[in-house]
Parts: sequence; C-alpha cells; structure tokens
Amino acid sequence: MARLRGPTGTAVTVETWLARWLRDHSGAASTVAGYAGHVRLYLNPHLGGLLLGELTVGHLREMFAAIAHDHRAMGRPIRQATVNRIRSTLRSALNTALREGLITENPAALLALPMARRPRAVVWTTARVEHWEKTGERPAVAVWTAEQTAAFLHAIRGHRLYAAYHLIALRGLRRGEAAGLRWVDVDLEHGTATISQQLQRRHGRLQACPPKTAHSARVIALDRTTIAALRAHRDRQQAEAAAYGNRYRDSGHVFTNLNGDPASAGWLTHIFQKMLAEHRLPPVRLHDLRHGAATLALAAGVELKVVQDMLGHSSIVLTADTYTSVLPKVAHTAAEKTATHVLRAGWRVPGTRRRRRPVALKRSAAARTGGRSTARLAA
Repeated sequence: MARLRGPTGTAVTVETWLARWLRDHSGAASTVAGYAGHVRLYLNPHLGGLLLGELTVGHLREMFAAIAHDHRAMGRPIRQATVNRIRSTLRSALNTALREGLITENPAALLALPMARRPRAVVWTTARVEHWEKTGERPAVAVWTAEQTAAFLHAIRGHRLYAAYHLIALRGLRRGEAAGLRWVDVDLEHGTATISQQLQRRHGRLQACPPKTAHSARVIALDRTTIAALRAHRDRQQAEAAAYGNRYRDSGHVFTNLNGDPASAGWLTHIFQKMLAEHRLPPVRLHDLRHGAATLALAAGVELKVVQDMLGHSSIVLTADTYTSVLPKVAHTAAEKTATHVLRAGWRVPGTRRRRRPVALKRSAAARTGGRSTARLAA
C-alpha cells in the first residue's frame, strides 16, 4: 500500500498524476498541447482510474488494442506513428513519476511497439503527375520540381500574401515561423531574417511561442529575389493600412490580415490550398514547400551543413536522411560526375597532367552494328 500511495498519503491515480504532470510541464506550448490531447482522448479514458503504482505493461497492451478497435469501428484506422506518439507521452509522464519516487519502473518504456515507417518525400515527376491525374492517387509527402515551384510562384505573383509563400518555398520556413515573423526581425538592407518565434492557435487565440526547438531559432540569409518580394509586400501593406484608416491595428507582423492582425498559420494553409485548386498544380501540403526548399537547395549544389542551418535542424543526420535521396537530379549529377572523372583519368599520361591524343581506331563489328567499342577507353 505504501508503494501505491503518493507523497501526500493518498492514493495517486494515473489521471491525477497526468494532470499534475501537464500543469508543471515546462515544454513549448505546442508540445504540451499535443500531450494534453493524448491525455484527454486516450490515456485518461483507458488508464485514468488505475492507481499509478499498479500500472503494468499488460494494461498498456489492453489500451492500445482498444484504441485500434475503436478506430477501426469508426472506419479510420489509427496510424502506427500516432500510437507511438501516445506511448511517448505516457513514457515521458511516467519518467517524471519515476524520478520523484512514485513508481519503481516505467511500463511504457518496457512496452514493445512496431516502429512506424516515416513517409519519404517523393518528387512530382511527369509520370507521377500523369498517374495522379488518372487515378487521384497522391503520395503522403511530395515536393515540386524546380519548374513546378517556379510555375506556382509565377501564377500567384499578384496575391497580397505572395511574399509569404515565396519565403517558405525558397528559404524553408515552417508555416508558424512565417506567421510569427515581424518586421523588427527582418533586415532588408543586409538581407537577413531572424527566426525568434512562431504563432500558434491555443484555445481559440493566436499566441506567440518560442520556435519548435532550440536549433529552430536561427538567422537565415535572404536572396535578392526574396528581398525584392518583401519590399513590394511592405509597400502593399502600408497602402492597405492607409486605406483601412484608424481601425487598422499595426501588429508589427510581416504577414497580416487586411486589418493589420497577424495572419495565422491555418489561414496561410487555407489560402495555399485554394490557390493550388485554382491553378491545377500537383497537390502538396504547405509544409511540403519547406521540404521542397531543402531538396532544391541540395540540387543547386548547396552544402548539406548549410541546408541544415537554413532549416534549423538539430542534427545533420536528420537533414541527410530526409532529403539527400529525394531529387533524381541529384543522383544523376553524382553519377555523371563519377563517370566523367573515370573517363578523364583514362585520357591522361600516368604521372603527368598531359592529356593523351585520341587514337584513331578501326570500327569494330560491334560499332558497325550500332554498339560502341571499348578500344578508345582502353587507349
């Protein structure tokens, strides 16, 4: 009984502990909100009435089996990634209880679950676009080619929020980072933008929150086209403020509604989806423009470390694992460089930098039938 009771001498239920853990959690608002959703929808209904000290791996297996059954009954099978996130929330809460001496082991850490396969980004190649147009099938995560990205930006160039999508597509901002960007964070003279906050909707209201991770707080370089887009956007915004009159609320944000209030990340997504439908472009999420910015930078020859810093990733491994295999153009370029290196090496005099003169060779039987002779390479 002593093991099942908390420091106050009363029995501590899972629900009571989770409420205390959420109240005292010091993480980002978006993270805590995600935890609270898992607690409300899954953990409390299935585990809340149990005493914290009697929680076992068996209870967790029963919970996840019931969750899977409920979702199938509703016709919406739960994804393994969601199951793993629910387990991660409980594991984090129980780790805190373990440190405070309320439990002696963490059953969520002992539970074995299948690994969720992370969807890999694919490119909207011509063949994939044709397949989508015929069947409606689309990848979970897809990015545009450079030509498709350019076509999108050209098509929306007259929209009042054009600069937001230009910035996301070329510099890889998250949508909350774009919504939270303020003019005080932008230096158009020196071509930089400081990502110091993001806007998120909490309890029906927009709130300024820290960036997603410590590495997400960063300074990004702005190219000349992005600087020009932001200058034009600022001029348009000032004209809108003058037209709106005394009712205009100067929030100081770069991307705003007509009355001056900051545009939310959800609104940016809504406008983006409307523009996609209007211009009949292959479907992508707004967040996929961030993926596209990374892959296009790599295709342009930008070093992986620079791309990592641009995105605000904490590890270069994450950047490499997510993006380096996406664009076929990158792989083709590497293949061509390798082949060129080998062929050029064969045309030099060993030990010198002097190139050999090509030797005229008779055409072989293979060459006469359309094949290629290897004699030149041997020479």
